[in-house]
Amino acid sequence: MTQEEKFLVPRDVYLKSGIHIGTKFRTRYMEQFIYKTRPDGLSVLNLQKIDERVKIVATFLAQYDPKEIIIISRRENGWKAVELFGKLAGVRTFAGRYPPGILTNPNLEEYTEAKIVLVVDAWPDRNAVIDAVKVGIPVIALCDTNNQSNFIDLVMPCNNKGKKSLGLLFYILTKEFLKAKGALKEGEDIKEKLEDFTEE
Repeated sequence: MTQEEKFLVPRDVYLKSGIHIGTKFRTRYMEQFIYKTRPDGLSVLNLQKIDERVKIVATFLAQYDPKEIIIISRRENGWKAVELFGKLAGVRTFAGRYPPGILTNPNLEEYTEAKIVLVVDAWPDRNAVIDAVKVGIPVIALCDTNNQSNFIDLVMPCNNKGKKSLGLLFYILTKEFLKAKGALKEGEDIKEKLEDFTEE
């Protein structure tokens, strides 16, 4: 079996989405996921590691009841992808502003007893990360080359800023999550296309 066949989507689909294109800034933690630095100074993430981590994240999330999962994206480029994942997986999502206290204050109407949180970017979504840490639930974060990993339990390396990259990531995550949950049979596909996950 070649590397190619092991990938969740063909290599060129990954490459077209720019999922592996990082930033000019790299944190020490993210170095383990960086494949090389381009002549223009941009760091490039390792596709193999991205692919492996998507599987790990999907399997990890699938251990929870969808109602126990929350996904948060302050970053507008992730809204459509996050909302569609939420709809198909039955998971609660917050696209836009994260309502403070929904994890920590039982008196709020929006209060939710989540058991795991996934954030699109640990920096803009830091309030959700801090709340999750306060109540002691694991945090999965999509991390670009410039992200810190403080308080993050599981890092998903990827370009967490681009529409195409986030669309592809959540498209794959949806399929892998539903497979792990037994909602999709091996070789079966979701009706939604990759384009449906990508912001216009």
